[in-house]
Amino acid sequence: MKNQKIPTGFQDMLEVRFLEAILGRRSRRFFLGAEIPDGIFCYKSKHDPVPLSDLEKRLVVMTCGGNTSWHHMIYRAQRYAPHLSNYAGAAGGRTFPSAAGFHTSMTFFTDDEGVYVLDCRDAPAFCERDEQGGLYLQEILDGTDNHIRKIQDGRLRLPSEIPFVEPHNTWVVNQPGTLLVIPVADLAQHGLLALCYMLQNGLVLYDDIHKRAIPGIEQFSDIVDTENVWPITFVEQLLLSEASVELGTSCYAGALMLQAMGLGGWMFNGIDPFAVLGAGGDPDVVGLGFRYDRNDQWPYPNPTGLEGVMEGYCPPHYPDMRTAVEAVCERKFGPGGPFHPDTPGPWKDSPAVRSAAQVHQERFRQCVALQAQYVFDAFGKFPGTVPSIFVAMYLQAHHLDLDFYDRFYKPGAYLKSHREHMARWHS
Repeated sequence: MKNQKIPTGFQDMLEVRFLEAILGRRSRRFFLGAEIPDGIFCYKSKHDPVPLSDLEKRLVVMTCGGNTSWHHMIYRAQRYAPHLSNYAGAAGGRTFPSAAGFHTSMTFFTDDEGVYVLDCRDAPAFCERDEQGGLYLQEILDGTDNHIRKIQDGRLRLPSEIPFVEPHNTWVVNQPGTLLVIPVADLAQHGLLALCYMLQNGLVLYDDIHKRAIPGIEQFSDIVDTENVWPITFVEQLLLSEASVELGTSCYAGALMLQAMGLGGWMFNGIDPFAVLGAGGDPDVVGLGFRYDRNDQWPYPNPTGLEGVMEGYCPPHYPDMRTAVEAVCERKFGPGGPFHPDTPGPWKDSPAVRSAAQVHQERFRQCVALQAQYVFDAFGKFPGTVPSIFVAMYLQAHHLDLDFYDRFYKPGAYLKSHREHMARWHS
């Protein structure tokens, strides 16, 4: 946005009705420069690829993973009322929901120029809401710009071929001119936040795979009923489900933005997630470059983090799980966290609200760490049965080749925003 002429299509985007975007959403895959070499839809574009402009790219990425001022918190939990519920992991709100406000994901993206990360997971509000609840889009976009950094030159090194990309996507995914958005979740941190949530609500883990209680858990009977358990497999399936929803709604928000802007594209999961992270086993397919481990007991490699960018809350990025628990608590209760009195907020008395939550005390932290360390020791990683770092859904954005749709489809296959996009955004 900075020092950039604003195209007329920008105002068109602001005037698109919500229901028009909802009802008009379709996967529109054929882009300028694309080719389907055979079959009923055999067609070669007469046009060269047209990359998204800087403004278009920022708008799509902001919609998938941007900041939306302050998170409003969860108000009350029956077990420890009248204290404020202290589940949340971040003080800032984002364009998509997250289970209990954990917000463990970060947004990566790639185009012809490079691979980038939008890191506003722990960012404060980019701007305050006005009296009507609105936000100033220029400030949101400027804040988004300030939280993006480039981590690789050139397009993501992920060949559009089997086995890295599913057969029906080889002709379209990650091709020249396209923008590929990749939300990534830290299931290790999500797991620690879930253990905190469980303990706050009177629950501890049970190892249903090895058919035993967590050794030593009985010493915490003064703060929790150690017979009230959730099995590890259930908890970790829940982590995976919650994170998948977080990543999916991130992409769905972006998919609606494509309709408003008149861009083609779609949300999908047809790329090998381990290859995307760089854990696919082929040294030439570096993906995002996350480090990973292998173990004969695991059915797949386990990505744990990208040094200096997104490090999972587990070893080797922390020496042990107790240290990772402390890092989670620092994120929640330390400076800038959602329960630190000096963190600004949307309330008339934000210091009083943020101070109303209970800080996790030493015995609480010991109990969480005992369970987490047991899982790590028993399974060789944390979480034990699902990846430490996880991807599930992607969003691709590109410029539609309307000739293809006019050739094969009845009128109505694309919206007015698509029909007018090139003239309104690129004239």
